[in-house]
Amino acid sequence: MSVIFQKPRALSDKPMHYCPGCTHGIVHRLVAEAIDALDIEGITVGVAPVGCSVLAYQYFNCDMVQAAHGRAPAVATGLKRAAPENIVFTYQGDGDLAAIGMAETVHAAARGENITIIFINNAIYGMTGGQMAPTSLPKQVTQTSPYGRDVSSAGMPIKVCELLSTLESPYYIERVAVDGVAHVKAAGKAIKKAFDNQKQGRGFSLIEVVSTCPTYWGTTPADALVWLKENMLPYYPLGVYKDGGISA
Repeated sequence: MSVIFQKPRALSDKPMHYCPGCTHGIVHRLVAEAIDALDIEGITVGVAPVGCSVLAYQYFNCDMVQAAHGRAPAVATGLKRAAPENIVFTYQGDGDLAAIGMAETVHAAARGENITIIFINNAIYGMTGGQMAPTSLPKQVTQTSPYGRDVSSAGMPIKVCELLSTLESPYYIERVAVDGVAHVKAAGKAIKKAFDNQKQGRGFSLIEVVSTCPTYWGTTPADALVWLKENMLPYYPLGVYKDGGISA
């Protein structure tokens, strides 16, 4: 009997710790599929963040390094410069990348480091209890914004793709989502392209994945996908923001 669907080789057998309905597992699979498709498992090094995906080092069969909170792009830069033949990626949430790690992210992009960043945007802090994140939407209720995000004091949410696309050095920036089959397929294609860009020595690539957090959004997994589509996608439009070093 021929096998038509199976677990990617680059994904480990370790059971994942994520909450029911969390889309981290989907993105992990897409990353692993990209590593398999490009046959780069033996030369790939991932950098795990601090946040819900802090245990990402358990889920991939490539070498993994644990970075301090927000420092993944800096660690990835060191790894890539020390061993440029390796493929180096970071996997980060919105707190790790867009809050404490924003400086590292911006400057790695500005330098055009030949690394790949997978950025998970679920508009909330998951691991620490559901606080407001830099990406939380206006009027979004969180543990630290019980009356909704007040943009007069907290400012508007940060649009990472739009921000980084103003820089000259990044090669490829795209925002995708994983709320349905079509979007998952498109996300997988983008992630593979980001890894291939690095393999070809083209420079800095970042894929932002608009994701869900049913637990701290206070929804069911199914309703979380609806909330993402109705609330997040209008504010965070999907698409290519930079490709080939040219802004879209």
